[in-house]
Amino acid sequence: TTAYAHKEPVVQPPVVKLPVRNRTFTLSTNCGDIVFEADGVHAPVTVLAMSALAKGGYFDKTLCHRLTTSGLYVLQCGDPTATGSGGPMFTYDDENLPAATANNYPAGTVAMANSGLSQTGHGTNGSQFFLVYQDTTLGPNYTRWGKIVKGMDILKAVAAQGVLGGGADGTPKQTIGIEKVSIR
Repeated sequence: TTAYAHKEPVVQPPVVKLPVRNRTFTLSTNCGDIVFEADGVHAPVTVLAMSALAKGGYFDKTLCHRLTTSGLYVLQCGDPTATGSGGPMFTYDDENLPAATANNYPAGTVAMANSGLSQTGHGTNGSQFFLVYQDTTLGPNYTRWGKIVKGMDILKAVAAQGVLGGGADGTPKQTIGIEKVSIR
């Protein structure tokens, strides 16, 4: 891959104009394309924000920096710094939260990573998202905004390689970098 850890590019927050139509995101990675349908109806602000970031080149040449293989089954991406603490200069609230039930983040879900509520009680969604490769139960705190329609085999292959240095949570052993994101 040509992806690497780097400073976050500056991308302005989107202007929110409703309604928002569904969109198709294609993550072109060094391991192949991962395609998902983004739910503009139930997560309009998230879809607009992620579209603005993608169109601004925010995700280009970025590494998917975190893989979890026990309890949670996700690959986390969307941080240009590849540290897990990077993000754009804006945040937005949660949308489309699931019920607190078993497997509330089924395989194929695309959801936002966040750090909970800010001191003002607002959401902390930014650019980081996770791709669920096996049914996962989490607290109902993460915006579900997409469903993978192509590339689950890629996620499962990366997960099967495990975490660098062993363990169940950390940098994927199989490097996976997002070269570019396209939207239609």
